[in-house]
Amino acid sequence: MKHVPSISFSEDSLSNKNILITGAGSGIGRAVAKIAAKNQANLILLSKDIKKLYSLQDEICDEGGNEPLIVEFDFLKASEKDYKKLADSLYENYEKLDGLVHIAGVLGYLSPVINTSFNQLKTVMQVNFESNFLLTQLSLPLLLKAKKPSVVFTSSGVGRKARAFWTSYSISKFAVEGLMQSLADEYEKDLRVNSYNPGPTRTQMRAQAFPAEDPNTLRTPDEIAVDYLWLLSDECQETGIMYNYHE
Repeated sequence: MKHVPSISFSEDSLSNKNILITGAGSGIGRAVAKIAAKNQANLILLSKDIKKLYSLQDEICDEGGNEPLIVEFDFLKASEKDYKKLADSLYENYEKLDGLVHIAGVLGYLSPVINTSFNQLKTVMQVNFESNFLLTQLSLPLLLKAKKPSVVFTSSGVGRKARAFWTSYSISKFAVEGLMQSLADEYEKDLRVNSYNPGPTRTQMRAQAFPAEDPNTLRTPDEIAVDYLWLLSDECQETGIMYNYHE
């Protein structure tokens, strides 16, 4: 595992790059979308909350960014037909995809293995892992047309060393790491594929997991977003790496 280096960027570091970001409505996803827009990326933003996407679209345009394409997409409810429709739209509107950032996720509930229901496991796996697999799979033909494409999976500390009671979430993130490593090995010369653990961050999911924690002691999504920018940029040359937040 490596820490992302602390690097400054020019405001055109993602110029003319087509970047798809999931979970863009709030939290880390929204922060990554905003910093990518400031660096002149052409964005495709996915979220299950269309109202949040509209407000983000307005905010990006008001700040001089390229108008993003917004797509209402609920990974928990999405069928194979919905994924195919999304793929058709991407192929119709884009010749290439330079970056794919998986941020959307759910915590589920914390419970010991013996009390974790199959429904709970299935829900968390569907959002946290299956969506990553299916969206990456349908995006591969477009990614492979780009010059230096990058796929970034969002991981977790418990996706690298499991912890008691984090059963469903931990399993889903271990699966994401496996997908990242498989892809990185399969497309070693054509595609950069890495995972990133943002660590403790001031988000709703973190508050759900640690309700007694003081959020003011945590990094903000804006502080984390620059790490994703580095992973998407041409500054990042490596693939198959499990990255942690910069120190």
